[in-house]
Amino acid sequence: MDGLTAALRAIYTSFIRGDKKMGDFTLNGILSYALYGNSLAAYLTFAAFVFGGMILVRLFLTIILIRVKAWAEKTSATIDNFLISLVEKTLIPLAYFYIFYLSLGYLSLPGAIKRGADMLWAVVFTISLLRLLVSIIDYALERYWLKRQGDEAKEKSLKGILAVIKVVVWGVGLTFLLDNLGFKVSAVIAGLGIGGIAVALAAQAVLGDLFSYFAIFFDRPFEVGDFIIIGDFLGSVEHVGIKTTRLRSLGGEQIIFSNTDLTNSRVRNYKRMERRRVVFKFRVVYQTSLENLKKIPGIVAGIVKKNPDADLDRVHFFSFADFSLVFEVVYYVKSPDYNKYMDVQQEINFELKEELEKLGVEFAYPTQTLYLNDQAKSA
Repeated sequence: MDGLTAALRAIYTSFIRGDKKMGDFTLNGILSYALYGNSLAAYLTFAAFVFGGMILVRLFLTIILIRVKAWAEKTSATIDNFLISLVEKTLIPLAYFYIFYLSLGYLSLPGAIKRGADMLWAVVFTISLLRLLVSIIDYALERYWLKRQGDEAKEKSLKGILAVIKVVVWGVGLTFLLDNLGFKVSAVIAGLGIGGIAVALAAQAVLGDLFSYFAIFFDRPFEVGDFIIIGDFLGSVEHVGIKTTRLRSLGGEQIIFSNTDLTNSRVRNYKRMERRRVVFKFRVVYQTSLENLKKIPGIVAGIVKKNPDADLDRVHFFSFADFSLVFEVVYYVKSPDYNKYMDVQQEINFELKEELEKLGVEFAYPTQTLYLNDQAKSA
């Protein structure tokens, strides 16, 4: 500050008194006056470049970007709004700082200040680039993946995926930044590698569940709300987490599986069933006449076809059992809902019972008939 005051005082004295010691008081003379290692012309060039660049950015915002935003509001697509948001929040601040950084090239700066400016630019550029990359990944997953799923539960699971991705992206990006700034991170990375191996061995179950979570998320063998069966356990999926998946059983209790158990198991997903195949058998007594036996398949077929929620596959006289004649019926219920299936089966059973009673055919049940030989008595 003292040097600047002295310089201004000297210029003022030279102008008032016409002092020639400082040289001719001309425009070139003033512009060539040195202050802190730079001429006044260099400072003016620096200021002109900074303000000129900022004016250009401001013109871009007021003329081009506003018109693009007005056009984007008229479209139904979301990618244009996303790109405009990226420009406003990330690229415009970066452009301002880049203009200032380039303007420093017109000044002769000490080595320490120049290195500090270079490091600051590297930090700002890297952070802006990482924010840009994370935003693009976030948008891609939310708009592309969730648009296909349309599931609120999937959106909750996506937040866990994004958290892991952000940690990886920022970790890798900051590592490269520190390496470019001259910090010796190779030894730290080597130490982390050795420590990471030890941690991985100790936490391999947790890491296995994490990778299984990614497999469940992207492969989608089931989703929240699906009714699934794993081995002897069955229930509706209530929550899919990074470590565990929780089911609500028919009895009301919560069943918790590790994600690895699920990816290593055979999972039957009844929610994905488009229609339910039903196979059932019924038995009639051996005393049923051949004529009535031939009528039964047609009667059963008529009952099933009459039901609007069922599609008949086949009806057959299946076999001769120990105490009965067995018929097998196969049909499809046009809904995966279990309650709907039970309603259809109940209605068919009622009509089947009614029609066989009209025909005079009896259902069989386990009985034994003993035939005694009376030869000894007749002798």
